[in-house]
Parts: sequence; C-alpha cells; structure tokens
Amino acid sequence: MNDQPTLEDNASLRAIFATPVIECPLPNADALNVELKRVILEREKGDKGTQHSNLGGWQSGWDMAKWGGDAFDEIHRAAHAVASQATCDRIGKPVPVKWISNAWANVNRDGHGNEFHTHPGAYWSASYYVDDGGAASDPSLGGEFEIQDPRGVAPAMLAPYLAFAMPGGQSVGVSELVRPQPGLLLMFPSWLSHAVRPYRGDGVRISIAINMTPAPLGAQA
Repeated sequence: MNDQPTLEDNASLRAIFATPVIECPLPNADALNVELKRVILEREKGDKGTQHSNLGGWQSGWDMAKWGGDAFDEIHRAAHAVASQATCDRIGKPVPVKWISNAWANVNRDGHGNEFHTHPGAYWSASYYVDDGGAASDPSLGGEFEIQDPRGVAPAMLAPYLAFAMPGGQSVGVSELVRPQPGLLLMFPSWLSHAVRPYRGDGVRISIAINMTPAPLGAQA
C-alpha cells in the first residue's frame, strides 16, 4: 500500500516570487505599424542615434513622444493602460497610478542585437514590435527577446539536467525566449534582465521601447 503524499492529493504547490511578463496583441496594429515604420525609418535617416545596450543597429534618443506622431501616441496610451491594470497596492487592490514615461525606437538589421541589460529608474518596461523582419514565420532569422532567470544561475549549477515540476519550471537558472511578432506589446518589470538575440535576415526588425515610472505620491492626482 502506497501511503506517500502526492502533490495531487496531499500537498499544495505555490508559485512564490512570480515574475509577470505580459504579452498583449494590440488591435488595429497593421495600420499603426505602417505609419510607425514610416516615421521611424525617416527619423533614422537624419539622426545618428545613441549607443546603450544595442550591438549594432540604430537606437533613437528617449524623446519619441515628441516625434512619434499619432500612431505612437496610441501605443503609448495602451502601454500605460496595461501597466495600470497590472499594478495594485500591497493588499492586492487596484490603485490609480499616474505614469511618467520615456520612449525610443530600435532598428536592427542583419547581425544586430542587444546585450543583456535592465532599465534602472523605471517600474514597468515595454517593447512594442512594429516589424519582426520576418522572424515570426521563419524562426531561423533569430531576433528573439531573451529573459534571464532573475534567480540567477544557481538553480542550474548542481544538476543542470533537472528542473521544477511546475509551469515555467523548466527554464530555471537559464532563459526564456519571446518571439516577437508585429503588433505585440510585451510588458515586464524594469529590473528584469533581458537581451535581443542577433537578427539574421534581409529585412528590418523595428521595435519601440517604453519605460514607465510612477509619479511621486504627491503628484498622483
């Protein structure tokens, strides 16, 4: 007779210290992306860009709100709306938040990517994908958004062939990948270390990054 406890009958499994990663396809993305691609590539022609985490490619300054136009404004509002819905107070109740944000555009071509980095000074970060360069239909083109396990490599060092028997437990100590597709708004905590794997294609991979910080408590009204 087997009287050993089982997870199904005797024990409970809690996912403690969960890390939220939100994938939100936006409606009307096709029309927005046509205009965003035009605006971003036009900006690239006359702007030498900046160098932060990008390994090749072009990254604009953090002032896209000034030149992104109506299509960007719609993405901006959507990101703020999702951030507000995904934020609560310490007892789990919804809380109104006034977000202060900055945003920039990224253009990657063959061989370009982004090294691992975080976004200090922000609470939520977002990536919106204008063009995936064809990678959604051809995974060999790369360009995946890569997320590092915030617990570090320690869980995988002793027995890297083992994992936790729970949803998401198989990537313990390593990475998770998100494959971009046009119209996808990806949201994640700004402290989460992430990178972009090199894109290997003849097209152009275009994204918009947004950092969101809650206004000081006295300025929330």
